[in-house]
Amino acid sequence: MMGLVTGRRRATSTASSKSSGDANQDVAEDDTLVVEPDQGNVLSHIISQLRPGADLSRVVLPTFILEPRSMLERITNFMCHPEMLLPIPEIDDPVQRFVAVVKFYLSGWHIRPPGVKKPLNPVLGEIFTCYWDFPDKTRGYYISEQTSHHPPKSSYFYMVPGHNIRVDGTLKPRSKFLGNSAASMMEGIAILSLLNRGKDPQRGERYILTQPNMYARGILFGKMKYELGDHSYVRCPELDLVADVEFKTKGWVSGTYNAIGGTIRRESTGEILYELSGLWSEEMYLRDVKTGHKEMFFNALHAKSSPPIARPIEEQEERESQKIWAATAKAVKERNHELATIEKTKIEDQQREEAAKRIN
Repeated sequence: MMGLVTGRRRATSTASSKSSGDANQDVAEDDTLVVEPDQGNVLSHIISQLRPGADLSRVVLPTFILEPRSMLERITNFMCHPEMLLPIPEIDDPVQRFVAVVKFYLSGWHIRPPGVKKPLNPVLGEIFTCYWDFPDKTRGYYISEQTSHHPPKSSYFYMVPGHNIRVDGTLKPRSKFLGNSAASMMEGIAILSLLNRGKDPQRGERYILTQPNMYARGILFGKMKYELGDHSYVRCPELDLVADVEFKTKGWVSGTYNAIGGTIRRESTGEILYELSGLWSEEMYLRDVKTGHKEMFFNALHAKSSPPIARPIEEQEERESQKIWAATAKAVKERNHELATIEKTKIEDQQREEAAKRIN
């Protein structure tokens, strides 16, 4: 769910989003953004490290493009619209239940920080835990762990026992340098289980979710821009339904930023039931192919996210995300890039020392 990320502004919109790391701060967003006045000077230092196809996880990135929180925490963006998720297990019609899952899946992409940002790479063994308290007095729980560092792999678990919802997921971003662009190829899947549905009560009704790839354009020259691209899927084999969602990148001449297209269809026959369209950062639409009726599916411009609650840092263990990255995150927020680099390097040096000890 997570790589290099940017914000977006519409001249006519006052929409804002919030992160779990800064739940009370409204975010002004811009579609094309030069992140820092000295962007060119900093990035010229990176050029010597880069070759087409290079692994960006091994490249030293300037701290101004870092989001002040770990990837493990950033994954929670996709649990931040509980109003979309919690009613799903009680929908009796299987097609409408699937459509509701697709709506929930699409609701999380608009939540992001301003500027082209990359979350902090978690260290091996790092964990992040949090929870949500819902209006009906139920609670959602999330825990994640960095289970591999090279290649990076984040494993996460989310559950709302009071609503029969469970999510098990892995995220394996694979970064590439593509000339004036950087790409995060988002490998891994999430499995959403509705525990009160399905033929097998031990497994529940299972939905398999993948993610689009992420592209940061203009990282060496020009203005930096962010795009989601390529196809992702929501599949429920038990219901014989699949949603193929195309996140469209803007062409050189035509097209627009943040567009989506796609279909919801019967997997066995290919029969298309619904068509998807719109912008994942603004308004998305659902069209019933049989009736021709088209309706607003999700409006990100007016959606208000519900950030999770994390324990105070002083109560956290040493390997928990907010605690291990506290000094780095503070320096990033204060735009003290020299100090942020020093603090980030301390964590990375410690990780290398631990890796060397494991080998020996």
